[in-house]
Amino acid sequence: MPKKTVYSAKIEHIQILDEQGKLDASLAKDTLKDDEVVFLYEQMSISRHYDEIAFKLQRSGRMGTYPQNKGQEAGPAGAGYAIKKRGSIDWICPCYRENLALFLNGMPMEHILLHWMGDERGNQIPPGVNILPIAIPIGTQPLHAAGIAWAQKYQKTGAAAVTFFGDGATSEGDVHEAMNFASALKLPVVFFCQNNFWAISVPREVQTGSETIAQKGLAYGMPSYQIDGNDIFASYKTVRDALKTAVEDNQPVFIEAITYRLGDHTTADDARRYRDEKIVEQWRKKDPLIRTRKYLESKKMWSDKKQAELEAKAKELVDGVVKRAEGIATPAIGDIFDYSYAELPAELVRQRESMRTASLNEYPVTETLRR
Repeated sequence: MPKKTVYSAKIEHIQILDEQGKLDASLAKDTLKDDEVVFLYEQMSISRHYDEIAFKLQRSGRMGTYPQNKGQEAGPAGAGYAIKKRGSIDWICPCYRENLALFLNGMPMEHILLHWMGDERGNQIPPGVNILPIAIPIGTQPLHAAGIAWAQKYQKTGAAAVTFFGDGATSEGDVHEAMNFASALKLPVVFFCQNNFWAISVPREVQTGSETIAQKGLAYGMPSYQIDGNDIFASYKTVRDALKTAVEDNQPVFIEAITYRLGDHTTADDARRYRDEKIVEQWRKKDPLIRTRKYLESKKMWSDKKQAELEAKAKELVDGVVKRAEGIATPAIGDIFDYSYAELPAELVRQRESMRTASLNEYPVTETLRR
């Protein structure tokens, strides 16, 4: 029997705005208008300042471990804006480097600080905001996205789920189970992988044998694309189109966004121990803020004066966010009882009223523990 090819595929790489700020007008058609580019540049700049202040809060002992978003703002900016323009009806299942996508869709900025300060109220999502709490375990949130998308399809809401994760997460079984589930059941999910080339300190070429991350989506029968993750135009267009496909065709879509974290993995990490500074410097030249500003300047839509005004605005805004986060009222002790059950079990009622474990009240054998 003769041989035949039973499967072949290709992965498209999409770049619309390059690192020099030059725009491919044909690809940019019907995407972002000039005022929207200005808006997103301002939001990325504010998010960058927020990121720097959060870093300083950690270093000064005012906050716990923090993962900087520095260098990865464009992917979440474009994706988040595509979601926002659909009315923020879609669900976002984030990792921890998508601050701007969350802010654009209703997450109060102080909530992220509260989360990293260890205050659980940072995970209390406001009513009407379709965002899940930040997922710290690697690769669990795509499962949540698949489940939410299943519910949206069943209820015919017309909404999708967008989940963000890193390249390292694609080596986790949870991610593959989520993709298989979404594909088999034809669910409206957009899988957005921020490939920053490092799974903490493990380089991409060591943690996976795949030539691209995007091809992992092909294995599950879904349209898969690779984009320049530092390009707001590419991110916006690809996610906008992916949401349309997901909702109208009940078809999950996989997007690999090529980017780079300019900071450490978290404030508990020192990337100088395993990264080549020359490569980091090369990526600094691809900074999404720099290329977007170059584009705006080429269109006579930005100036040093506007930049100074923006920086003053960012400082005032973020100072207010920090003040609200640090000034939040001390939680009541009873809160640990009041938000876990619809009806509190009798044993926990006794604990709440006595502020002691019920066992110390009921069993004399444990009396010595009180001493």
